Amino acid sequence: MPNEMLRQLPSIESVLSTPQGLRLSAELNRDLVRDLLRRIMEELREELTNTDSTQSLFEGRPILDEIEKRLSERARALLKPSLRRVINATGVILHTNLGRAPLASKAAAAVSNIVSGYSNLEYDLDKGARGRRESHLSDLVSRLCGSEAAIVTNNNAAAVLLVLNTLAEGGEVLVSRGELIEIGGSFRIPEIMEKSGAVLREVGTTNRTRIADYEQAVTDKTRLILRVHPSNYRIIGFTERPSASEIAELASRHRIDSFEDLGSGCLIDLSPYGIKDEPVVSASLKAGISVASFSGDKMLGGPQAGIIAGSRSVVDRVSRNPLMRALRVDKMTYAALEATLRLYECGKAEFEVPVIKAMAASQRNLQDRASVFCSRFRAATNGIIDATIEEGESIVGGGSAPGVGIPTPLITLRGASFSAASLESGFRSNDVPILTRLDRECVIIDLRTVEMDEEEAIINAAALIASSAAKTMASAKD
Repeated sequence: MPNEMLRQLPSIESVLSTPQGLRLSAELNRDLVRDLLRRIMEELREELTNTDSTQSLFEGRPILDEIEKRLSERARALLKPSLRRVINATGVILHTNLGRAPLASKAAAAVSNIVSGYSNLEYDLDKGARGRRESHLSDLVSRLCGSEAAIVTNNNAAAVLLVLNTLAEGGEVLVSRGELIEIGGSFRIPEIMEKSGAVLREVGTTNRTRIADYEQAVTDKTRLILRVHPSNYRIIGFTERPSASEIAELASRHRIDSFEDLGSGCLIDLSPYGIKDEPVVSASLKAGISVASFSGDKMLGGPQAGIIAGSRSVVDRVSRNPLMRALRVDKMTYAALEATLRLYECGKAEFEVPVIKAMAASQRNLQDRASVFCSRFRAATNGIIDATIEEGESIVGGGSAPGVGIPTPLITLRGASFSAASLESGFRSNDVPILTRLDRECVIIDLRTVEMDEEEAIINAAALIASSAAKTMASAKD
């Protein structure tokens, strides 16, 4: 029987001439479809050679149907983009694995507008001559941060590397032992400093570093004092750490520069939303720090970028570093970042920047949304999946505000006939994947990170999962 089926395998060219083959050749590429068919034929030959029953192998389907089924699946996989939009229902506001900060609608529109044609990225429209891309954001960032000048790199790690290389290559940099941090992706301050060509000089101890420790460590080799915000951890208890103003005063007195790596970097005070101990960029520069750097796609809520702001003399030196060309950003980042920063300047960040909006969402608003959501959810799933509200917490994520939980009403889902793991998998397998939490054999949905226009997609996905479960239960009874 397998030998007979092997003889029935059609030629690749004949499958390419079928309606499905012609349609896929038009959508993809004839050579690509031919390659897919070649692999499918090889698989089928091997399967047919190694089986005694083709009936169980293809579930009774004609071999051409099996070929077309596999071809359709492979083609769909090729047509589906690898990078896809997902719905973040985890309650982790800055989810590193989910791309951190989603852009404000105005920022996304600005990117679309710029990339759909030519732009004045490096052209001065007033002078009718070549311009500098740095000019698009320098004044805007400076107004928001209280700096004299600013430039943008492709992320904060690049910004730190660039500043260290510019200001301290070949010299010593003083850093507290309590600030020798590691963040996600094995970014370690000592290793970045080594790559920059600067020499690390540790001062103080892990939990206590005094300004006197820095003072005693200053020599004629010292080029910079670095202060690092411990973004993803906190040292509590018997601790001491000099303020930014103390570091700035000491550096100024010894005629050396001071640099603060602010990590996430906030443009506004987030303490009204329960997020404390996250430094505001303007406060660091107001304290006298020569230059500061921070991320664009974390607490700021914009695109991936590393922003360097500070005194004009220092920022100008950094901008002239040959490494700047390797670390600069493109027109899409400039467009998204400018649009995001203008929302801050107009006082609209709390209402239009998704990250800030999520942090600022009130308990009452979320409770009202959760109540309506649960009612609609139960109706859509015919009671097969139960939805209840429990008190819980959202977190900031993204290596920011460690240990800070934001009180939030959570939606707890329980399926009567299937496990929480299968429900979570069903959401994740949706056309627009929905990412949730698993806890105590329940699926958790946190609406703090879900836009209102995304709720319908979650409910529709749940309805499909419930419908499939109902059919399975009915078949089992039969």
